[in-house]
Amino acid sequence: MVGLSLTRGHGRHDEDGIAAAPARRAAFRRIHNRLVNIPNKLDRSLFVRFTNKMTAAGAQRSLPSTIAPTLSPATRGTGFADTTTQGFASGRALRPSAKVLPEHARSHNRSLVLQTLYRAGQQSRADISRSTGLTRVTISDLVGEFIAEGLIVETGQREDARPGKPATLLDINRTAFQIVGIDLSDYAMFQGAVLDLDGTILQRREVALAGSTGDEATAKVADLVGQLVRLATRPILGIGVGSPGVVDLAGTVLSAPNLGWTDLHLQSVLEDVFALPVVVGNDANAAVLAEHSFGGADRDMMLVKIGHGVGAGLLLGGTPLFGSRFAAGEIGHVVVGTEGGMACVCGKSGCLETWLAVPRLESALAAASNSARDLVLADAGRHLGLALAPVVGALNLAEIVLSGPTHLLDGPLAAATIETLRNRTMAEFHGDLTLRMTTLGEDIVVRGAAVMVLSGQLGVS
Repeated sequence: MVGLSLTRGHGRHDEDGIAAAPARRAAFRRIHNRLVNIPNKLDRSLFVRFTNKMTAAGAQRSLPSTIAPTLSPATRGTGFADTTTQGFASGRALRPSAKVLPEHARSHNRSLVLQTLYRAGQQSRADISRSTGLTRVTISDLVGEFIAEGLIVETGQREDARPGKPATLLDINRTAFQIVGIDLSDYAMFQGAVLDLDGTILQRREVALAGSTGDEATAKVADLVGQLVRLATRPILGIGVGSPGVVDLAGTVLSAPNLGWTDLHLQSVLEDVFALPVVVGNDANAAVLAEHSFGGADRDMMLVKIGHGVGAGLLLGGTPLFGSRFAAGEIGHVVVGTEGGMACVCGKSGCLETWLAVPRLESALAAASNSARDLVLADAGRHLGLALAPVVGALNLAEIVLSGPTHLLDGPLAAATIETLRNRTMAEFHGDLTLRMTTLGEDIVVRGAAVMVLSGQLGVS
C-alpha cells in the first residue's frame, strides 16, 4: 500500500481501539479503492500525506501493482520529492564534506560586491544589489565597511534625467594600493614590476640570472623584490611571484630543476624578509590567470608557457586546475611522442622540454642552415601537438594559448602544432579548437602574479 499498511500489528487489534477498528479498516479500504480506480489520475495531495514525502523510487515500489507501471514523468507531478532529474553542476563537489558557515557567506558576499565593481566600474548601491542579488541592507553594510577600509570610494552622483535624488556612484579605489609582480620563468633574467589594481605596469626592474641556481638564485629574487618595494608609491597590497617548476598552494617550490630548487619555501622566505602578504605560484598558472583576467579568455583553455622550461596552466569552468600533487600542466618533463630526443636536466631523455625550451630551440636554430630553420620550428611544433593531443581529447578544450618569444612560436611552430592536433583528435568534437598567441606579450606572468594577489587579498580577478 502507499506508505501505510491496511492492517495494523499483523492483524491484531489494539486493546484501546477495538470498537474503532472496523471503522478504521473501512476508511483504509476507501483510500485503497480510490487509488486502484485512478491509475492515470493519482491524487497527489493524498500521496504526499501518507508517504511523508518518500523518494520517487521508494514510492514506485510502494504502489499497488495496478498503479506502479502506469507512472510516467508527466503523471508523477509535484507530489514526488525528486521528480526532476538534474545534471552535474560545474564546480560543485560531488560529496560535500563541510557546512557553509556564516563567516564564509559573508566573505563570499564581500568578494561578490568587489568583483562586481572591479569588472563593471562605477555602480550605485541599487545597481550592485540588482547585479548580485543581495539585499540593499546587505549592500549598504558591506559598502560602509569597504569605504572605512579604503577599498571603495564614492565618485559622485549619476547624471540622470529621471525625477528624484540622483544615485551616488561607487567604484573600487583603484589608486589605493599597488602590487609587486615577479616573473622567474625567463632563462636569462628575473623580471618584475610595480602594478596598480587594474594590472597596469607602473615601474619595471630586472636582474640578470647569469646561470645562478640554488641559494644564489633565491638571493636574486629577494634583491629584485626589494628594488620594487622601494619603488612603490602607495601601500603594497601584496607580492605575487610566478616560478617555474611544481609549486604547492602554500608557496613552496617543490621542484624547479632549472633553478636548482627543491622544497624551497619561497613564500615564507619573502614574507619573513618583507613583512608583506606574498603569494607564490607556478608561472604557467599565473599566466593563465592573466589571460583570463586581462586577455579576454572565457572558455576552457590551456596556456602553454615556453621559456626556461615548458609548462602549462589549465582553466576549466573558470577555475584553475592544480592537480593532486600540484603538478597539473607539467608537460615539459613528459615523454609523449618525443622518444629519441636529447638528455634532459631532469635525468630522462626526450622530454618535451628538450624540443621546445627556448635555450634548446635557439641552439638548434643556430646550428641549422637558413633553409632548414622552418623545418626545425615545425618539428618542435609537431612534438608539441603530439603531447597536447591526449589532453585536448580528454578535456575537450576550446582554446590553446601560447606564451613565449613570438619570433619562435608564431609561424611554422604554431602551424605545425594545430595541424598535428587536428590530425590526432576527433574533428566532430575538437574541430573548432583554436590556437593563438597571447595578447599580453612578455608581461603575462608579471600580470598573472598580480592577479594572484588580487584574488588572494580581495577575491577579485
